[in-house]
Amino acid sequence: MKGEKILITGGMGFLGSHMTDHLIKDNKIICLDDTSTGNMNNINNFLKNKNFVLVKGSIMNKKILYDIMKDVDYVFHYAAVVGVKRTLEHPLKVLNVNIEGTRNVLEAALKNNVKKVINISSSEVYGEPVELPEKEEDILNAKLPYAVSKHVGELYGKAYYTTYGLKTVSLRFFNVYGPKQISTSYGFVIGIFIKQALENKPITIYGDGKQTRDFTFIKDNITATILCADNNSTNGEIVNIGTGKRTTILQLAEIIKKICNSRSTIKFIPERRLDIVHRCADITRMKKLIGFTPKYSLAQGLRETIDWYKSL
Repeated sequence: MKGEKILITGGMGFLGSHMTDHLIKDNKIICLDDTSTGNMNNINNFLKNKNFVLVKGSIMNKKILYDIMKDVDYVFHYAAVVGVKRTLEHPLKVLNVNIEGTRNVLEAALKNNVKKVINISSSEVYGEPVELPEKEEDILNAKLPYAVSKHVGELYGKAYYTTYGLKTVSLRFFNVYGPKQISTSYGFVIGIFIKQALENKPITIYGDGKQTRDFTFIKDNITATILCADNNSTNGEIVNIGTGKRTTILQLAEIIKKICNSRSTIKFIPERRLDIVHRCADITRMKKLIGFTPKYSLAQGLRETIDWYKSL
């Protein structure tokens, strides 16, 4: 992808800033962010780059979207209210921003003849899975506001493609991790474990640690996302972006402890209400449509992430 004008919504966040880092050398980047959860540290190194423009604003502002999307070729739509805890605290805001905001993005893209919108969805749409690994065509058990809002966003993307011919693809991300992902009380277990391990504090695990997740390193995620953007075979599709491998939370803690050479103990605490027990992507469609297989093992990705945490 070269010589394109690209809008990245939520561009100050972990995912959006990594996408900017990957594309900025050969493309013009517009970063739109309302700064509510984004981090300026993620984009400080872009501010003096002639290929980068920061616009502080919301996807709820239709005028801003229409104005900045003129002559834009691709839209990577990351902006959303995220985190299970945050979305439980503000359910109406989640539904409003994630659903209406996505519709605003699609409408502005249609009116400005954008080549393609890459809508970022989530594995959360599966809820508690009917079967593993989770396939795009599976029955969805989405119950939480965030999961419901992401599913509606997918439906909007497909509708704009089938009805108006706007090229879209919705990508269901599975537990992406890597440098620049700052963990808080609102989520991101890997960062929490790394911080605890580096400080030799107990690594706290909710429940028995047998829960499983599909942890995807950011570099693999970015590569797959760009391949989906730059490939007509994904038009109108929903695609899982993951590794297809399950890791228990206890295994994750032990690997991090080992890489950090930590003296931390493992501490089990009461399980959280509404936590999903298992999550794993079926990546058959991803491999078929874009010919991509993840390159990073969990240990490799964790080493790079831990090195970044150490540099702080």
